[in-house]
Amino acid sequence: MPSVPATESDLLAVARRWAADPASWPVPVRFDPTSRWYARLAVHDDHEVWALSWLPGQGTDLHDHGGSSGAFLVASGTLTEETVSGGRLRPHLLAAGSGRRFGPRHVHVVTNRHADPAVSVHVYRPALRRMVRYHLVQGRLQVAEVAEAGVAW
Repeated sequence: MPSVPATESDLLAVARRWAADPASWPVPVRFDPTSRWYARLAVHDDHEVWALSWLPGQGTDLHDHGGSSGAFLVASGTLTEETVSGGRLRPHLLAAGSGRRFGPRHVHVVTNRHADPAVSVHVYRPALRRMVRYHLVQGRLQVAEVAEAGVAW
């Protein structure tokens, strides 16, 4: 994948370019039956790019991105993103080619609830340094864990 200039402002466009050419990725996609597989594809001065694979039933905990903004694009398969609204989780179905931009306070759960495997490309600005995991208790977010880069992933 050619280097993306540091001035690239549309992180979803960056994800779309990476998703369009998986043969250029520095690592091949793998599917792990025990947990989601992920690999960092690129690091730039102002952002980083990750690939994730999702077998049916695999997903994340409720989390944010530690102050990073970002975007993700479903390269293949279908994912369900749930965001907190009105004190409960609201699902958004994302088929292949669909993506989402998000700001530094975005909290969500992403899951493959479908029969086919899925692959997604995620871009974060700045690079992830931490992720905060939450529980939703009586309509309110409660911090469950703060995971640090280099330790938790």
